[in-house]
Amino acid sequence: MGRGHDDAAGDEPEAIEGDGEPGSDDSDRLRDPEAALQRARDIAWRSLNRRDRTVAELRELLTAKGAEAGAVEQVIVEVTELGHLDDAGYARRFAEDRRNLDSWGNERIERRLSSLGVSGEDIRRALAEPDRDGEMDRAVELLRRRFPMAPTDDRDRSRALGLLVRRGYESETAYEALRRHAAE
Repeated sequence: MGRGHDDAAGDEPEAIEGDGEPGSDDSDRLRDPEAALQRARDIAWRSLNRRDRTVAELRELLTAKGAEAGAVEQVIVEVTELGHLDDAGYARRFAEDRRNLDSWGNERIERRLSSLGVSGEDIRRALAEPDRDGEMDRAVELLRRRFPMAPTDDRDRSRALGLLVRRGYESETAYEALRRHAAE
């Protein structure tokens, strides 16, 4: 399984520019396209060593750190060709982790992957892997953990349904999971 997703991985933009003084090593480095490309590579590899990223995330990070557009695209092509940047694989690992670790439903996973710049096709493939019963089982298990006694009044049933919908389960799945939990 891949590395976990960590939004607080210390990705504050660090300037690629030097101190701006003529003749300094940093200003010479800025004039050298190969040095700027190498700097972008270094940023990309450090970032990918911390955690997996999508193509869009890496592009945004490199741009925020001051890399030129040409260098950004070249680095993305290089790391993709080496197999270290793969949106389809990222989407599969992310979906599996969120389902198993956080009890997320498909709708919430889809929204999050979309916000991370993963293509609709990669998202559909990642979400198509588990069977529908697996999602139902996860929804019922979540209800068991949160509501050991099946909700009997309208208020508690509404709370249980709200929990499942907020976790990204479709409303039909939420209703069926609640029905199954009550039947146990």
